[in-house]
Amino acid sequence: MLHALAHIRIVLVETSLSANIGSACRAMKTMGLNDLVLANPQCDVVSDVSMARASGADDLLQQCRTAPNLAEAVSDCALVLGASARSRSFPWPLLNPRQAAQKALAAASQQQTVALVFGRERSGLTNDELAQCHAHLHIPANPDYSSLNVASAVQVLSYELRMACLAGEVDYQWSAVREEPPASHTQMEGFFSHLEQALVDIEYLDPNNPKLLMNRLRRLYLRAEPDTTEVNILRGILKQTIKAASGKLKPK
Repeated sequence: MLHALAHIRIVLVETSLSANIGSACRAMKTMGLNDLVLANPQCDVVSDVSMARASGADDLLQQCRTAPNLAEAVSDCALVLGASARSRSFPWPLLNPRQAAQKALAAASQQQTVALVFGRERSGLTNDELAQCHAHLHIPANPDYSSLNVASAVQVLSYELRMACLAGEVDYQWSAVREEPPASHTQMEGFFSHLEQALVDIEYLDPNNPKLLMNRLRRLYLRAEPDTTEVNILRGILKQTIKAASGKLKPK
């Protein structure tokens, strides 16, 4: 099962302290993870401080990649799990670290790329960023003092992933065997943009007063985890819907 770890990606969003990047590299390497992507880092990635904190994991530090934003960092991922330290006003599927490890490994063992996303030191992930995730993961820390360093959070999840691998037991209820590859993050985001446009065109969604409609639909479709063919079918329906709304459908 340890080979599945090669398909697990750690994503740090707008990290502002290079020490945390180095510490995250150390946390990853001790547990056998090696894919780190930094989304719009706000500090020097390779520095004396980050090299010192990496403490022998400087190869991960040197080879980590950067992306301009979260969407680019997870564009090829079939499953995205976002760490959230606080409850949100709009509920999303919520996993603890052990459940998150099971779900991630079930997908990774099928050679699907999985991203575990960690937010800014002070404010975590934005609501818009969390809305791009299939599920949220929450570390049940002491409620009286739940402030967990980002590198420590990476260590907790990395440990759970390795323990699940060593146990050799993955609960495949989290990910059914597929005939087709699951839709990537980029494909799902394209679908959501298409869906929003169709709903505006048929006057079901008021763009000036959207409320929570798109978030509810995101939750629905991300929970379903459609494959590439299913997304193409859905987008074909949306294309015809937009044509019908504009009167461009040819009469039968």
